[in-house]
Amino acid sequence: MQSSTTTTLLPGRSALSGLVGNTPLLWVPEPPDPAGRGFWAKLEGFNPGGIKDRPALYMVERARARGELRPGARIIESTSGTLGLGLALAGTVYGHPVTLVTDPGLEPSMTRLLTAYGAQVDIVPDPHPTGGWQQARRERVAHLLARHPGSWCPDQYGNPDNVAAYTPLALELAAAIGHIDVLVCSVGTGGHSAGVARVLRQLHPELSVVGVDTTGSTLFGQPARPRLMRGLGSSIHPRNVAYEQFAEVHWVAPHEAVWSCRRLAAAHYATGGWSVGAVALVAGWLARTRPAHTRIAAVFPDGPQRYLSTVYDDDYCAAHGLLDTPPAPEPELIGSLGEKEVTRWTRCTEVVDPLTLERTEGTAAATGAGETGR
Repeated sequence: MQSSTTTTLLPGRSALSGLVGNTPLLWVPEPPDPAGRGFWAKLEGFNPGGIKDRPALYMVERARARGELRPGARIIESTSGTLGLGLALAGTVYGHPVTLVTDPGLEPSMTRLLTAYGAQVDIVPDPHPTGGWQQARRERVAHLLARHPGSWCPDQYGNPDNVAAYTPLALELAAAIGHIDVLVCSVGTGGHSAGVARVLRQLHPELSVVGVDTTGSTLFGQPARPRLMRGLGSSIHPRNVAYEQFAEVHWVAPHEAVWSCRRLAAAHYATGGWSVGAVALVAGWLARTRPAHTRIAAVFPDGPQRYLSTVYDDDYCAAHGLLDTPPAPEPELIGSLGEKEVTRWTRCTEVVDPLTLERTEGTAAATGAGETGR
């Protein structure tokens, strides 16, 4: 049996963890006919650090309960920002030093904020030749774990506690909205899309889950390319992505996310970063094209604060060609994940695990070659 002190909060710190969860919902109507057409946005930016406060606290709590993370041991993890805020919070709540491995794409304001919260920030200088920044960060994490005996890595990409942590979010949605027809989530590590969908589908078996990715991401079978957007997409294939849950996937380009973020801010005084813009673009289109009164829930992972020097900075956006054109009125449709390389808002309704697809195609090719040789 584990000691009862394993999951004990530091004195006075329970109030901090109590700030996480029970975030508000915002109804976002879709013009020009807003009557009954719109979607519910779950504003996870109202957590202290964003949506990943939930898995950060839960992964740390469960690891301590199992004895994997000993009192006072160092937490070391790779992050593009939001999980870093959550782990800094968890380190404060449970009394652990935290080292966060990131890359030069992290906003300087985020580096300063994470440092102010007591975390050590380690920036890798170069991307991995094939796995990009994420693989470079993960290799650095492995190196640091070896240097710090007794340290612990949450491994957000494959930790099932990352998925389980979102059960409360799903129940909050169900309690507030009731029946939900469509769930729209951005996809990065796969944690919140898998965790929320799993619970909601138990309540509403006909639920349609729509994933939102970024151009240049390999998550859904596209080739890896340098990516401007952070918080969604990946250059690796996290084990937590539940491909079988998705009815369709949309890819959104950076300029389309910027347009959507700014439109949200001007019209609703509620917005966020890259993931929020991409999710809102897709959820709005679904609200316009699905039957009236379809109940659509969209998860907004964060708020706008960390993006003031990127998404909301005219000079930055102009330098990256993000202010030229608004999105098309609807996404391009492709028949399969690998049909073409997408560079603008695009959707596909045939979603499979791209690694499974690659293995199948490789086996077929090998079989064909063998038959030719006979």
